[in-house]
Amino acid sequence: MSLLRGSRPILADPIQSPSVTLVRTPARVLLTVYLVMLLLVPSRFIIGPLGSAGTLAGVLGVGLLCWYWIAWLSPRSQVVQERQPLRMMLGFVLFAVLAGYAAAMTRHMLGAERNAADVALINIASWLGIALMAADSLSSLHDLEAIRRRMVNCGVVVAAVGILQFFTGFDIVQYLNLPGLTLNGAYASVGARDGFNRPTSTALHAIEFGVVMATLLPLALHGARHAPKGRAAWRWAGVFVIASGMMMSVSRSAVLGGVITLLMLLPSWSKKERQITYAVLVVFLGLMHVVAGGLIGTLKNLVLSIGTDSSTVARTDDYGDALGFFVQSPWFGRGLGTFLPQLYRVFDNHYLVFLVEVGLVGTVAFVGLFFTGFALTARARRHTADPARRHLARAFGAAMLVLIFSYGTFDALAFSMVAGLTFLVLGCCAAVWRLLRQEARDGLDDPVDVGVRHARVDGQ
Repeated sequence: MSLLRGSRPILADPIQSPSVTLVRTPARVLLTVYLVMLLLVPSRFIIGPLGSAGTLAGVLGVGLLCWYWIAWLSPRSQVVQERQPLRMMLGFVLFAVLAGYAAAMTRHMLGAERNAADVALINIASWLGIALMAADSLSSLHDLEAIRRRMVNCGVVVAAVGILQFFTGFDIVQYLNLPGLTLNGAYASVGARDGFNRPTSTALHAIEFGVVMATLLPLALHGARHAPKGRAAWRWAGVFVIASGMMMSVSRSAVLGGVITLLMLLPSWSKKERQITYAVLVVFLGLMHVVAGGLIGTLKNLVLSIGTDSSTVARTDDYGDALGFFVQSPWFGRGLGTFLPQLYRVFDNHYLVFLVEVGLVGTVAFVGLFFTGFALTARARRHTADPARRHLARAFGAAMLVLIFSYGTFDALAFSMVAGLTFLVLGCCAAVWRLLRQEARDGLDDPVDVGVRHARVDGQ
């Protein structure tokens, strides 16, 4: 059976049919490399001269944007060029960022602010490259499933390192020496909260680590729930490790992200599955209480004290200060990345940062982009009756919703791992919509039937 039609690989979609022969597409390979660089290479390691934009994942993201545009212009393109809502929203975000950059250049800026504005342009190019590559270059649901699986597998490794840090306080990252990279010493390794070690793993901060775990949790649950025969135990073990890492981040944002995941996924499960889940949750929380005495109580107090604790009060106090900066440049802001903590202050709410840095237009663009990703997964579910495909779309929607929530709890785009993961998940949300829509339009529902019909089209 030929798997090529012209220059573009036409792949069967064996989410549940491993007998179909497949090839690795360039997008799948490149996104896998990106995942390894984003999640497994510690974010504290950078290419020195590039500063905060010099993470390996960030540099690869810029390269992928260049690859994407070259492929787009090629007559033998592997990039899907049909209508794509996410692509339009990314264009809106790019316009808002460039307009903010132009506006920033018209005012007096300190040297550090000017450098930060330039770095932000590199970052936005990297994020666009990742989102566009995932949205328009993944050729099949099998490719998308492979990326989902590798996201989870990398997440398990990150979680395992974090769990080790939680129990021992030992940070293996500080002993690594990666050729060509320098260690950015501006970030602490293992912190503390209420008597517990707060692991960072390969992230820059415990909150970032926890949010990454919460984002990957729905994707891990999908893989475990729809695991092939013989792999279910390993998949559920991965869920356990990621959920444990999420809890051991001692982060309210992470715990609430886990709640969002359950609220999104449980309604689609059968009554029996929900009952089993409730029982497993009780056992899991009990185990956390045994192995980390006091952790559950600490997390409970963090959640129940919302609105009265010092952390929440500090966040609400940000609103007045943010308004003062916002009115100075209300439409396009001060410039993405220019509101530096060392010069001004930290806002533990990135929606406030958006208002200050990219103004009203940019805030609408970014918020619209995030909700477009979530909406695409809801629309994707309408294009198929297959339970596994519908659950895949729902899982990516849950991951996007966790990220949307987390941007309101800390300055997320200042952390390279969460920022890169955000745009990768956005691209995957758009990809699942495109691929399920294509299936529905072609009337191809069975994975093997997809391959057979494409073979007939190819004249084989």
